[in-house]
Amino acid sequence: MPPADVNSTRRRRTRLAAVLFLPGLLLACSPKETTPPPAPPLIEPPAPEAPKIIAPPPTLGRADLLAAAATAASGYAAGTAPEGADPLAGRSFAIRTPFGCAASTGDAKPGLAGAALRAKDKTVELSLTPADWAASPLAAAAVEAKVWDAVEGYWIDRPWLQTEACPHGTAPAKDAPDSTPSPQTVGLAAVFKPEGSRFGRRNGRAYSFTARGERETPPVPPANGYRLVLEGRFAAFPDGRAIRCRADSSDQRPVCIAAVQLDRVAFEDADTGAQISEWRKD
Repeated sequence: MPPADVNSTRRRRTRLAAVLFLPGLLLACSPKETTPPPAPPLIEPPAPEAPKIIAPPPTLGRADLLAAAATAASGYAAGTAPEGADPLAGRSFAIRTPFGCAASTGDAKPGLAGAALRAKDKTVELSLTPADWAASPLAAAAVEAKVWDAVEGYWIDRPWLQTEACPHGTAPAKDAPDSTPSPQTVGLAAVFKPEGSRFGRRNGRAYSFTARGERETPPVPPANGYRLVLEGRFAAFPDGRAIRCRADSSDQRPVCIAAVQLDRVAFEDADTGAQISEWRKD
């Protein structure tokens, strides 16, 4: 074969190889298809936090009031002024006071609950007449300043007794002189503002309930007497304190009263705890 033909044949083979090689080169240079990365695992959003329920502070009872009154009396006698906000103001209370531990034929004094046996009618009358404390030394300043226009008082009888039951102490000797009850030193003052609702004011009217027996049989008073129930919230005097005390002498136990908003008054059977009668503000 002549040299020209040999060279021509070589050139054709080279071009053919290039043509055959070029697609492979293009395929090699083109981007490879890649498998998409796996989707991230589904993460559930955190459950919303349950709202925190803040339990209200416990309702205060008789022993709590007496402890607070004792602290206030001590501070008053020592001449020390309490500091900071009064933790008692705004707290709810349910205070039970025993009465009628020995049913008598006399009527109870204002501010004290009593159980009077009416032999003629063969009934027992339970009653409580609020005392008018608007002019008392502890409340008069607030009334004169028009902060309150009515103050109805309720004594916590036997403040040395923390329990809610009638006392069962030693009976006095037969030849012992008649004992004079100790003066009252702790009380609740139900206060009413001039612009407030007049609903709930007693205006001298007594809470009363007449217990009757069956037919001609007089009722039998409970062996442990009755209980007066006072429920509501502690308020505050103009100085922000819930309890105010006063004494005429440093040798006398101070009289302390707590300002309150009274919501419920009730009489209970001390033997069973059953409610006998109740009065609500609303």
